Amino acid sequence: MQKVLVIGLGKVGSLVATLLSKRFQVTGVDKAQPAVQLPFEVVAGDVNDGAFLDKALAGFDAVVSCMPYNLNLPIAQRAHKAGIHYFDLTEDVPTTSAIREMAKDSRSVLAPQCGLAPGFIGIVGMDLAKRFTKIRDIELRVGALPRYPNGQMGYSFTWSPAGVVNEYLNDAEVIHNGVRKMVPSLEGIEMINIEGQEFEAFSTSGGLATMCETLEGKVDTLNYKTIRYPGHCNLMRFVLYELCLKDKRALVEEILTEAKPPVQQDVVYVYAVVEGWKGNHLEREEFYQAYHPIQIDGQHWRAISWTTAASIASVVEMVADGVLPGSGFIRQEDIGLDDFFKTMNGQFFKNVE
Repeated sequence: MQKVLVIGLGKVGSLVATLLSKRFQVTGVDKAQPAVQLPFEVVAGDVNDGAFLDKALAGFDAVVSCMPYNLNLPIAQRAHKAGIHYFDLTEDVPTTSAIREMAKDSRSVLAPQCGLAPGFIGIVGMDLAKRFTKIRDIELRVGALPRYPNGQMGYSFTWSPAGVVNEYLNDAEVIHNGVRKMVPSLEGIEMINIEGQEFEAFSTSGGLATMCETLEGKVDTLNYKTIRYPGHCNLMRFVLYELCLKDKRALVEEILTEAKPPVQQDVVYVYAVVEGWKGNHLEREEFYQAYHPIQIDGQHWRAISWTTAASIASVVEMVADGVLPGSGFIRQEDIGLDDFFKTMNGQFFKNVE
């Protein structure tokens, strides 16, 4: 793998391309020219134009889509047809299901869900699970939050508003009492105390990627919840359901983007806990880390941007190095945490204060 096309040069995509350009020959694609100078070639174009997309993919070994969830599938389909590797950040379950189906006869890698959640959190969770003889519970939690919140919602859209609304509206897959099932998002609120500060966590769609299928029949409980400041979930239920805006996603995205613009000082909380037996002893293992903004090449990058970008860039590295298979569908839970940390971009997660 030498030539990589990165589609979508927004908050995360520009950093994905920058990180990959340190090793690969990268070209970026976006409808608009970037506001700042980037260390790789940029091509202007609309990927909704199939002819343009086919032309843009020609000659590349891999494509990384950093587009909103609803624009990923056509890119994956054309990558599959062209026989080039495909990676994305989607949390959308139908998109992933369609990509899995294509992967059955793929000549190349098809690897969706390579971000933070789904993505890194699944790698962490399975690393803990592998330490047990028999697993009872796996609970995975991630929150991307303003470090200094204001207002009742206590939130800012440092991530794609379309993606956030999508994961709030779609049902979430879980394993409960040993049964794989779907539960409504924005339900199952629990309180979490992190280093003396109280948060809430609730079910959202897509965070487990394919883990429920992988672990069906092997665990009693498996779930993923999003971490927010207290009160956020009820406010979102009010907006989406009491105000009857759930079917007006574009309007909700516009309102929330205007009301809660991105902050520069954010924090990403990653927390995973696994309970089970090691031999005859019931034990509990935990992973917790708070990630903050960092400087990369002298530029400030938000925590959500670099954790997401470094996650997908690490998976690209592992495919290029042969650590991961060179064709077919890649499940996040099949990626070793130690292998992840050994990559150039995985080192960002190790070098936190």
